[in-house]
Amino acid sequence: MPRKIASNWLWTPEGFLRRPLVTLDDGGRILDVRTCDAPDREPFTEFHAGLLTPGFVNAHCHLELSALRGRIPEGCGFAGFARAMGEVRGLADEEERRAAIAAADAEMTRGGIVAVGDIANGEAAFDVKSAGRIAYRTFAEFFGLRTMAADGLRPLLRHPRTSLTPHSVYSVQDAPFRALCAEGTAPLSIHFMESPAEAELFAGRGPLHEWYARAGFVCDFLHYGSPAERLVRSIPAERPLILVHACCVGEEEVRRILAHFTAPVYWCLCPRSNRYISRLAPPVALLRSLGARICLGTDSLASNRSLSLLDELRALGGVPLRESLRWATLGGAEALGLDDALGTVAPGKRPGLNLLTGLDFERMALTPDTRVKPLI
Repeated sequence: MPRKIASNWLWTPEGFLRRPLVTLDDGGRILDVRTCDAPDREPFTEFHAGLLTPGFVNAHCHLELSALRGRIPEGCGFAGFARAMGEVRGLADEEERRAAIAAADAEMTRGGIVAVGDIANGEAAFDVKSAGRIAYRTFAEFFGLRTMAADGLRPLLRHPRTSLTPHSVYSVQDAPFRALCAEGTAPLSIHFMESPAEAELFAGRGPLHEWYARAGFVCDFLHYGSPAERLVRSIPAERPLILVHACCVGEEEVRRILAHFTAPVYWCLCPRSNRYISRLAPPVALLRSLGARICLGTDSLASNRSLSLLDELRALGGVPLRESLRWATLGGAEALGLDDALGTVAPGKRPGLNLLTGLDFERMALTPDTRVKPLI
């Protein structure tokens, strides 16, 4: 029997729909969306006071790192965080890692997240990902300045919705970076301009440059001159791209990137992770002013207190809710190539259905009391 759900409001890409009535089949597929002035007169109809949204999409996460919650201190800076990752990554045993991964997946499900762009460096999280309710789009991440081929990651490609991606413009040598970016048609998910150290490396200074010099790393890609120039001269224009963090990107670099790519470029913002690591903030106003496509991520529990997209929405501050909800739903679904089924409450889709309560309905804004409850 179809399920009918009514509420005060429904978020849609066109705006907030008042007095919605959503009809779904037993599998959660949307059958109909319309308005209804008197839901109490509609037979077999549930009424939930609040705002309905599609399920949230977390476009950037590292599920494998869930056991590192609280192991790295806040505010240690980008280089300090990178060094600490190397020190603590192996501290948890296999049972602890598995339990933490399962708990993180359950946390995201409770938080109304229906899809995740997950970074994988190994097999650790795939059992959990295949058994849960969340749709995972996995990016098998290649990095290492002394490694020239991604052969060790290729066994991961047997898993559904899994493809290769380089980690960043500063951690992969030229030949493997260009080879990975030319391989396949799936989106690439690249950490980009997370700190000033990335641009400084190309100028031969800064903490990354000093770290690499001490370690004896020789980078064969610095001739590009900047992180943005490396992107546009190495990645085919038709390759879909997710650029993660982008805290230190400027207007000239954004325009250069957008002018090069014919495929969509999504800027994945992870404001609470940036605050945790380095007290930096993503350039929200700049990206909005340039009409950039935006989605949201939580990053990992190594650099965040929780995997809550609602808390990421709160952290944005000053962005109209109508717009930020698009980033948390349709933007992420489009970035991951899952918008045929997710991202909007529309007939034929199975997007999940969340209820937001405790909003300021006069301003249509989040408050400290806002909560999310998955209904589907």
